[in-house]
Amino acid sequence: MEHIVIIGNGISGVTLARHIRKNSDKEITIVSAETDYFFSRTALMYVYMGHMKFEHTQPYESWFWKKNRINLKKGYVQQVDPKKKQLVFSNNETLSYDKLVLATGSKPNKFGWPGQDLKGVMGLYHKQDLENLEKHAPNNKVCKRAVIVGGGLIGIELAEMLHSRNIPVTFLVRETSFWNGVLPAGESEMINEHIKENHIDLRLSTNLKEIVSDENGRVKSVIIEETGEEIPCDVVGLTAGVSPNIDFIKNSETSAEPSRSIETNRGILVNRFLETNIKDVYAIGDCAEQREAIGNRRPIEAVWYTGRMMGETLAQTLCGNRVEYKPGHWFNSAKFIDIEYQTYGWVFSERSKKDTELHFHWRHPKENICITVAYDKDTNKFLGINTFGIRMRHKIFDRWLTEERDVNHVMEYLADANFDPEFYRAYEKEIITKFNQENNTNIQPRKKSWKRIFAKA
Repeated sequence: MEHIVIIGNGISGVTLARHIRKNSDKEITIVSAETDYFFSRTALMYVYMGHMKFEHTQPYESWFWKKNRINLKKGYVQQVDPKKKQLVFSNNETLSYDKLVLATGSKPNKFGWPGQDLKGVMGLYHKQDLENLEKHAPNNKVCKRAVIVGGGLIGIELAEMLHSRNIPVTFLVRETSFWNGVLPAGESEMINEHIKENHIDLRLSTNLKEIVSDENGRVKSVIIEETGEEIPCDVVGLTAGVSPNIDFIKNSETSAEPSRSIETNRGILVNRFLETNIKDVYAIGDCAEQREAIGNRRPIEAVWYTGRMMGETLAQTLCGNRVEYKPGHWFNSAKFIDIEYQTYGWVFSERSKKDTELHFHWRHPKENICITVAYDKDTNKFLGINTFGIRMRHKIFDRWLTEERDVNHVMEYLADANFDPEFYRAYEKEIITKFNQENNTNIQPRKKSWKRIFAKA
């Protein structure tokens, strides 16, 4: 019986295993050095904040794996030997495979800062990071202040977590405005304001120079690059992005014949079928890098839903139905403390947008609610939308992007996309009024129609 070994028990690897089992009787083994069982990585913050226990983050009961004949092995893979089709573990155990899938995820970036490996320095990605946080920042008596380095989604999650235990936070962001490499200016500025409203010490255009140790090898303070200021702290969160977790693959390259090495760049290089250069070796999820980017997408996408889609796609190929990875229209969602964020299609920041891309931006005069709509200035074609504080329907925007609707159509039928509950206030009238004023149009908003909402594209 063919043996498929999957390294990594995150959303990519587990989705792959589940779908292989649905479609075949192949032998499946999932290898992980992190935890015995799959858990929801995005839920780690809610464990720390007291909203749930760690066992609540596990979508499947422990009996699920045996019942579905999915073998689980806990261990750290030190080397892959494609010639022998064998894994070598840190304790020198070996495991043979017929087909190998690398789904090893990401690790927090470190940029060679002095003191970056001290006790009390951590990321927010693995279960071990959560355990570290509980050890070094259980309350504001043990941790008098935390410093977070890096202004992305993980950074603001960590800030919210620490803030929930009344631990003062200083937030070092090297950009001139929070996440302005991704968000348009108006949205980024709104998030700046919201962070400060929550009494978080936001330092923009600020870089870390050094993490200072006390006499016991623990964090004592950080030094700011620009000013030399020393900020006393007990915890440093490194959240300046993530990188593919592929060090063990690079170790394998040095020991294997060049022609039998798995090719890597920043990640493990794959084609559209998620195949590496080595026969019977595949890569999915955060560690996989497309040799050629798909449309506007980045070659590496450390995103939960793309990892799940890769797992579903590769399962078809491994079960005899070779399928190309086609992720469709870009979408994502997140939360900035208590502001919900969604994006559909492409809405680029000022530094990234093309000359032909125009933005319409509306912001509520008092509340932290806004939208930005991107469209082509020559054709009026709808390109994408960002929403903050208003929930929108994925299905509707996916349909409009596929149908290549123009921005006037989107505005006219915007109510159909609103997903907020019945008694939430709707803002389509105010949004369209401003759009008409700025664009010299006379669009009349349509009332929400369930018939249109559930119509097939």
